[in-house]
Amino acid sequence: MDVIVLGLMLLSLTIWLGLLCFWGQFWRTDQQLEVETLYTTSLQSLPAVCAVVPARNEAELISASLRSLLLQDYPGSFNVFLVDDRSTDRTANFAEGVAHAVGKPQQLHIITGVSLPNGWSGKLWAVEQGINSASLFAPDYFLLTDADIEHDPDNLRRLVAKAVQEDLDLVSIMVRLRCESFWEKLLIPAFVFFFQKLYPFRWVNNPNNATAAAAGGSILIAREALERIGGIQVIRQALIDDCALADAVKKSGGVGSREWGVGKQESRRDSDAQCPMPNAPCPMPNQGRIWLGLSTLTCSLRPYDSLATIWDMVARSAYTQLNYSPLLLLGTLVGMPLIYLVPPLCVILGAVWGNWAIALTGLLGWLLMTFAYYPTIRFYKCSPWLAFSLPAIAFLYTLMTLDSALRHWQGRGGAWKGRVYPNSDNL
Repeated sequence: MDVIVLGLMLLSLTIWLGLLCFWGQFWRTDQQLEVETLYTTSLQSLPAVCAVVPARNEAELISASLRSLLLQDYPGSFNVFLVDDRSTDRTANFAEGVAHAVGKPQQLHIITGVSLPNGWSGKLWAVEQGINSASLFAPDYFLLTDADIEHDPDNLRRLVAKAVQEDLDLVSIMVRLRCESFWEKLLIPAFVFFFQKLYPFRWVNNPNNATAAAAGGSILIAREALERIGGIQVIRQALIDDCALADAVKKSGGVGSREWGVGKQESRRDSDAQCPMPNAPCPMPNQGRIWLGLSTLTCSLRPYDSLATIWDMVARSAYTQLNYSPLLLLGTLVGMPLIYLVPPLCVILGAVWGNWAIALTGLLGWLLMTFAYYPTIRFYKCSPWLAFSLPAIAFLYTLMTLDSALRHWQGRGGAWKGRVYPNSDNL
């Protein structure tokens, strides 16, 4: 028995060493929009931007969210298109009141959503309607954002500067999620940690790496890039729509030079194209350029103040993330305990059995995962001791993933905002 346990622990330890050394430095939190000095003043002209906000029964949060959008410190043309997705709580009335309160009613355009057609998710159908209306303004960029996001006043300016200066097709930030209640402090930082492990931001931001991801709370996408992939309709059934959009953009090929850039550049589609940034890796042919990072200032207002609300949030799409594959689910149910639970169990068993080789090896594995998790805990300003709780957190997330599969098999998968999408695929 000792040999088997020690073998499992050595395997777990090897996995952690591999993750820390060769998995895109996923555990770091240095990919942040606010840590970079980004200015729009050096641009020859300022691109026009239209924000599209799908909203379904968001009366409680829409006032703070919309106010933060309308008060963006962006000197270029900026309009907000709010798509009222058949709300029953007077969301549109609250939105209109906010626009008048801040003195910018002409900047807000409220679109009344029409019935959901077959083959679309509710959110993406609302986004499609917003983009169709906003396209009449011929914007250079669309800002796709949620109705529960409070934007820092400089958020749009920074996003645009990042996109233009580095000639990016898509820029997205993982907004700072609310982390106030006990359950939020315990589970929300881990949600971000696991997301970064699935999609290491450094790999996402490398045009020579196929990994693609985005965070739906704040996505700035070039109109050219959206048209090139065929519009929102190409991902119309995706429940994890942000990552599906990023994947489509990255696979579609880069856009050409823009007239508002600092200097004229050759199209990236040409075989002899130059890198847009001196120290940036040159993209592969027909590879779009995207960037994903964290934000310290733009935040989500959505409360997850109980285990049930966080559980539902994860279970809604966890099995979708596994492409509805029973084999991937089995791998998750085996892999998560091996990676996260074996080290602390070996510490306990080694101490009980008096086998210090097992105990010390288990402790080393536990310390490695704590080391990996600590930057995220620090980013969310939680107690450092929570970094040691990752094994218990991982166990809960494993149960959530299993529950996600059970909901899918029972026809209850993808429930959101009163709609259920049991057979949707992450396209």
